[in-house]
Amino acid sequence: MSMLHDHLQIENLLKQSNIHRQLTVPQLVETALNRHEGTLTSDGAFRAVTGDYTGRSPKDRFIVDEDSITNEIDWGAVNQPIPPDIFDRLEQKVMAYLAEQPAVFYRKAFAGADSRWRLPVDIINEYAWHQLFAHQLFLRPEEIEGEAALDPFTILSAPGFKADPERDGTRSEAFVIISFEKRTILIGGTAYAGEMKKAIFSIMNYLLPSMDVLPMHCSANADKDGNTALFFGLSGTGKTTLSATDDRMLIGDDEHGWSKDGVFNFEGGCYAKCIGLHPDKEPEIFHAVRFGTVLENVKLKENRTPDYESASLTENTRAAYPLTAVPSAKLPSTAGHPEVILFLTADATGVLPPISRLNRSQAMYHFLSGYTSKLAGTERGVTEPQPVFSPCFGAPFLPRDPSIYAKMLGEKIDQHEAEVYLVNTGWTGGAYGTGSRMDLRFTRAMVRAAINGDLKHTSSITDAAFGLEIPATCPNVPPEVLQPRLMWDNISEYEAAASALADKFHANFTRFKNVTSEILRGGPVL
Repeated sequence: MSMLHDHLQIENLLKQSNIHRQLTVPQLVETALNRHEGTLTSDGAFRAVTGDYTGRSPKDRFIVDEDSITNEIDWGAVNQPIPPDIFDRLEQKVMAYLAEQPAVFYRKAFAGADSRWRLPVDIINEYAWHQLFAHQLFLRPEEIEGEAALDPFTILSAPGFKADPERDGTRSEAFVIISFEKRTILIGGTAYAGEMKKAIFSIMNYLLPSMDVLPMHCSANADKDGNTALFFGLSGTGKTTLSATDDRMLIGDDEHGWSKDGVFNFEGGCYAKCIGLHPDKEPEIFHAVRFGTVLENVKLKENRTPDYESASLTENTRAAYPLTAVPSAKLPSTAGHPEVILFLTADATGVLPPISRLNRSQAMYHFLSGYTSKLAGTERGVTEPQPVFSPCFGAPFLPRDPSIYAKMLGEKIDQHEAEVYLVNTGWTGGAYGTGSRMDLRFTRAMVRAAINGDLKHTSSITDAAFGLEIPATCPNVPPEVLQPRLMWDNISEYEAAASALADKFHANFTRFKNVTSEILRGGPVL
């Protein structure tokens, strides 16, 4: 079935009387309430519950195996192929389903703050609150300048349409399918709004490398003089928390591109985890929860006050709000080349240093490793931290081979002489269940010192297990906190845990073929 035919069908769908176009935030909130899609909280935010799917469903995500892209996709467990005919049939069913709904919501949005690499996105939703999410997370037409350089993609989202795996060729009732040739994303069977955002991120990750732009799963901020810092990390490692501070301008909290001229945000909003959210620890996020903000799966008290401590629905509670809700946001969300890069990992074994300087070999090794602990709730079925190696700190969203992104990052680090640090936001004094989560006050102090240059020339202690340079001192951080072995009660248990994690690093790295000896030198010494 041709791309032209698909576009004509979508145009016909958009001509129907049940289509509501470009509704404002008040209109979307009012409509969603009238349709009983959620409730208002005491702060005025719109709270929705997504049912069984409270996180991404990676096993239900597919890319259509099309001739033009088949040799460029890193096929496997992350990028699962699906035949074009299965996509075609499902697309017809989804459009027929949407045509029968009493109301369908349409929005023109964009991804990419720099117009030279901007992607138009046509978003068609079954739910009004999903349109509200899209309004807050993507770039809004009234806030951008310049013509978009790329051809548009269309999102067709129908959570109420459940696939039949036997007849429809899916794994379950839920599906997220990307067709690069038809420039269409099908989403069905899941009401988790984050699937829309991450699908567009995956598309940018495919398109931009061929344009010499590095797409990155990172947050970014800058000081008043334009000095930029990047925060790489998977969900739950602290990208949003650590990059949103009142003394620096927030460029974005999750998805960016690094071009020949600097860094630009893909999005127009933030999608922050809010489990344990407290005004003293994360004031920027806490105060962004207001009218227009979408709260996903947050438990409400009897007076409709959000209960951020509750994980009764999921650990993966979320708040979606526009960048304009952050007082320190930099608009437009572009900046110069980064001077400091931080790799965030939530190490559940409790053995990685809370901060360490990386030389070039270590930077490339740890970027390709992408080690962290997958935190509860970020994916369907994850109930406690699990060690995971996610190349480039974003493997679930990388259609191409990780070495392509790693090579680009290495070249940019060299070209712009960026300092690189590994930051453990996970556990200390023992593994998950025994040790404690790293004190956010100390992590903030270490990040601040790295960005300000306070750690650049300080003396260091070489970690015996991983060969990492640990700063001997850091302002506002007790010296013993900097060295993991000093935080454990039993040194032999620490050494055994460190050895076990080092072995996992080495075992994981065997997946990468033809890596240079320089990169291999960056791994653990055990």
